[in-house]
Amino acid sequence: MHILKLNNHFHICIFIIIFIFCEKHTLSVDQQFEACAPQTCGNGPNISYPFWISHQQESFCGYPNFRITCSKKNPVLRISNDDYIIKEIFYSNRSFLVANAAVYYEKCPVPQHNFSLELTPFNFASDHIDFSFFYNCTSKPTEYIYPFPVECYSNESHHSFAAFHKEALQQANFSLDACQSLVNVPAEIADGVEFTRLLKMKYTEVLKMGFFLNWTAHSCSRCEISGGRCGYNHNQFSCFCGDRPHMKACDDEKINFRVKSIIAAVAAVAGIILMGLVFFLYQHRNKKRNAPSYFLSRSISSNISSVKDIEKGSTYFGVHVFTYEELVEATNNFDSSKELGDGGFGTVYFGKLHDGREVAVKRLYESNCRRVEQFMNEVNILASLRHPNLVSLFGCTSRHSHGLLLVYEYIPNGTVADHLHGQRAKPGAVPWPIRLKIAIETACALTYLHASDIVHRDVKTTNILLDSSFSVKVADFGLSRLFPTHVTHVSTAPQGTPGYVDPEYHQCYQLTSKSDVYSFGVVLMELVSSMPAVDIARHRHDINLSTMAINRIQNHTLHEIVDPCLKFDTDSRVKQTIIAVAELAFQCLQNEKDMRPSMADVLEELKAIQSRAYDTKNAKNDSTEDDAVLLNCGPLSLSPDTVTISWSSRNTTPSASG
Repeated sequence: MHILKLNNHFHICIFIIIFIFCEKHTLSVDQQFEACAPQTCGNGPNISYPFWISHQQESFCGYPNFRITCSKKNPVLRISNDDYIIKEIFYSNRSFLVANAAVYYEKCPVPQHNFSLELTPFNFASDHIDFSFFYNCTSKPTEYIYPFPVECYSNESHHSFAAFHKEALQQANFSLDACQSLVNVPAEIADGVEFTRLLKMKYTEVLKMGFFLNWTAHSCSRCEISGGRCGYNHNQFSCFCGDRPHMKACDDEKINFRVKSIIAAVAAVAGIILMGLVFFLYQHRNKKRNAPSYFLSRSISSNISSVKDIEKGSTYFGVHVFTYEELVEATNNFDSSKELGDGGFGTVYFGKLHDGREVAVKRLYESNCRRVEQFMNEVNILASLRHPNLVSLFGCTSRHSHGLLLVYEYIPNGTVADHLHGQRAKPGAVPWPIRLKIAIETACALTYLHASDIVHRDVKTTNILLDSSFSVKVADFGLSRLFPTHVTHVSTAPQGTPGYVDPEYHQCYQLTSKSDVYSFGVVLMELVSSMPAVDIARHRHDINLSTMAINRIQNHTLHEIVDPCLKFDTDSRVKQTIIAVAELAFQCLQNEKDMRPSMADVLEELKAIQSRAYDTKNAKNDSTEDDAVLLNCGPLSLSPDTVTISWSSRNTTPSASG
């Protein structure tokens, strides 16, 4: 009886202590921390620092120029005196996708003035295209330019239209003086949109695709890691935490005040229960019940230790495991100035480790359950791939980390695209023998992937890196793991890059090893021409390099697109190999995948071309014979049967991916 009364009083005391403790700390949570919780307008992304929603959040939750209003459940931001709907926000790399709100709300949505980012904290996140609107013109441009009519702003005598690059109009002898006004706005072609399809769109559909912007604001990552929420209060950055605002981040333990309160409350209650349990056991002298308590504490200790081991472990699927904090330091807190590139699933940053190694750190955009699964699949397969022409995986963070990061070797000499038609491009800097070497090494890497039942799915010159000796390192083959592991070649999600995408993919959404072959055919023609795979400034029939190349080869005018710096007209060996490589590219660019060679066949043929051309004993100097190389199988407009027969005897396409 005495023991029962003691237990009742004991339970009442515990209840009172818990109530007082929790009530006290719940009331003390900082109001600014609560006010700056992420919000939405109903549609679209979560809104948080540096953005803030008027009438839903306080102004100190973001910067003044980042004020968002909700219109018909859409987040709307005012830029350059116009309203723009925010379609997506990528907080990890400080970018967002916007589209002019007028396209959604007005009957005749036409831009009234030039778009400008002056006096704003925003800048363009990627290369954009000028989309020009011409109003009240007394004449129409020719169909050669393919304008986008603005019928709601036209009448019988005056015409309004939109077009890409007004320079193309001027080159076609269309006088801009025929129009009363001209407005330039940015546009960006969405991934997966073919340019042939683009030219059939309405101008409103082009505007709805929007364009990407970056923002400039104080980084919030350190504050968020510590459990805080960022804001801008009294003209300075603030980190709102559970207890009070801090200058940069919450306390060193990186746990907000509410979490600490709960942990402290649980610890206090656990202590009281433990004391009561010891007292009860002591009274009844039941020694047998001590064992579960011992094993329980041992199990808890073991679990905590195992989590620490995962974070600090030496290997994971055979690769080194880095701590998240180590990579934050290596990239200077993911400094935007250290960005090397931006892909569909994450941003890549330059980093320097404690041991002095320079690395490329790929940071996945999100860390949800699906991303974790993709991350595990990618690490699992990447760890097993070893090839001199593939970018090596140095390590990763654990699946329990604050963020999912992959650490690759850093390749310092840029991409093939950079050297052909990008920032590093210089006339004659990459001679033809080096380009042929690049083609062979890239084909070697892709052949290795296909032999491993892996389809790259995004072969392009920006994914072919070059080291200081111009040796190839193919990157981003990890994208092939962002698919269910039990489905090796089918996906309903748009994949690939415009200009490189297998034509059959748009019909059946099927990517195979032959899709990589098609994309590699485009790469071969880039090496021959130094032209980008897509250029909207070219004639509309030549926007895609693949289409241009096929037309020139069939019309016996290949010389029109060969880079003049390659000595095509003066060096017979160069001419011979360029023509042979163009023939091979023609085979790769066939619309039907069964008519294309396998990657192994492509590699074998490239090596044969190199061997024939640079064997000095067999080199031919007669240019008339060189001209005949491409014609040795008959007319240039090869028939489907000719192409099929050419490769049917050596089909080495992996069955799992082809």
